[in-house]
Amino acid sequence: MTFKVRKKAACSLTVMLIAATALTACGSKSESTSTAQPGTDNAPLNVNIMTILLSANPPANDNAIKMAIEKATNSKLNVQWVSANSYPDKLNVTLASGDIPELIYIPDPFTSVFRGMVQQGAFWDLTDSIKDYPNLNSKISKTAWDLTKMEDGKNYAIPRPRPTEGDTFFLFRKDWLDTLGLKVPTTTDELYQAYKAFTENDPDKNGKKDTIGLAINATNGDKVSDTLGQIENSFAKANGDWKWLNDQMVFKSFLPEERQALEFVIKLYKEKLIPEDFASLKPSQVKDIVKTDKAGGLVDKTGTVVSDYLNDLKKINPNVKETDFYPATTINGYNPKGPGFSGVLAIPKTVKEDKMKRILKMIDTWMNDDVFAIQTYGMEGVDHTVKDGVKVVDSKKLADDGGPDFNQIVYVADPYASTVKNFFQKETQDLYRNVQDERAKTSQADISIGLYSPTAMQYLPELQKKVLDMKVKVILGKESIAAWDDFVTKLKADANVVKMSQEMTDAYKKRLAAK
Repeated sequence: MTFKVRKKAACSLTVMLIAATALTACGSKSESTSTAQPGTDNAPLNVNIMTILLSANPPANDNAIKMAIEKATNSKLNVQWVSANSYPDKLNVTLASGDIPELIYIPDPFTSVFRGMVQQGAFWDLTDSIKDYPNLNSKISKTAWDLTKMEDGKNYAIPRPRPTEGDTFFLFRKDWLDTLGLKVPTTTDELYQAYKAFTENDPDKNGKKDTIGLAINATNGDKVSDTLGQIENSFAKANGDWKWLNDQMVFKSFLPEERQALEFVIKLYKEKLIPEDFASLKPSQVKDIVKTDKAGGLVDKTGTVVSDYLNDLKKINPNVKETDFYPATTINGYNPKGPGFSGVLAIPKTVKEDKMKRILKMIDTWMNDDVFAIQTYGMEGVDHTVKDGVKVVDSKKLADDGGPDFNQIVYVADPYASTVKNFFQKETQDLYRNVQDERAKTSQADISIGLYSPTAMQYLPELQKKVLDMKVKVILGKESIAAWDDFVTKLKADANVVKMSQEMTDAYKKRLAAK
């Protein structure tokens, strides 16, 4: 989704101005720490960090993994670990205080708070510096760097990398397709034929009509569910809420293809090819349909098939294999590319320039394979053993020792991490890698990520909810498709929508001009 407006993370203009004032006043603890830093690269870099904690307890200061990372990066890490539940509130308070740690995790760089502080000069412009650090260039995708640029075309933070390819998309029960004599779908017409056959032609050969075409729900909180979203994206051939069309950004719900997607889902619903109660199903209930051997189609990442589905499914159907979860390559020539990042790391301007560069060097060194391996595998003989030259990890012990916690500071993404797991069988790994490589030729990112529209920041969440509510009513038959047409016509004339669309267009043109 283009704009992630969190209620807890929202800050008023007054708070931003206070923050800016504090930053431009007589300094902060971060600045005094910076000036006290030894001036030679041979001395350990003493750096204050604030980041999110996803586990129950933070690593101690004398944690063996932490100390090994410090030695490898020639640093002393003073980490303030903040629980995920309280991080938004803590972040607000910290940013407003002006006493900002020298390296800080920003979950969403597109909030008005962070943007406002960037505009006030509170954070370092890293655009010209990152070229000097090979890992920052090679191990963070160009997509991530591009999508985290601010409206002036500059990068004020380091994206925390994630795979760009292998994003959530259509999966099929290949054993059911084979039984029914069908190929893996590549078009929405073929999707329909597969879902119809899965429902009506007894794909599991148990003599009962007890299967369904597609496991789907309507919503994910206030957002369209991944499954419904990918159907819409495949018709529109665009990722996200917006499409660049005729030299302007068009809200995707206004496209005729969105209407076609609605008609497609209406047809699935009327013919009972999807659950009758899909509108009220939770994501866990959708998974249960697949795990109980009742659905032939789903939408997910291939990297989840074993842990989320196969192990439970085998209890019912011992014959099912990993490769029976078969991924689509494209539908109508479309497949999604991920944004390539999850949050960013920012350095405040209270840090002196020479220290800012040392922090970048520390992160770059941390991303070296041998250094990142410290948190990935932990300590030999404690968190992992080596057998036949292969590291065998005790994942529980590694978690207890805090290895994964350090991923919330520096992370290196395996480009196939969303698609392949090392415990998959070789046949499965080869298949999924090949499919991902094919997808990469046509995958599309959500180009609206990071575009700044003040109107959208205020109005888009409400609009998205209205649109979703109307879609569900139309699919369930509570409103007609003609009512959808009237709804869209009225939205197109809405002054806020018109202004938002123009701001999004201007922002995208500005991004293109900055390349």
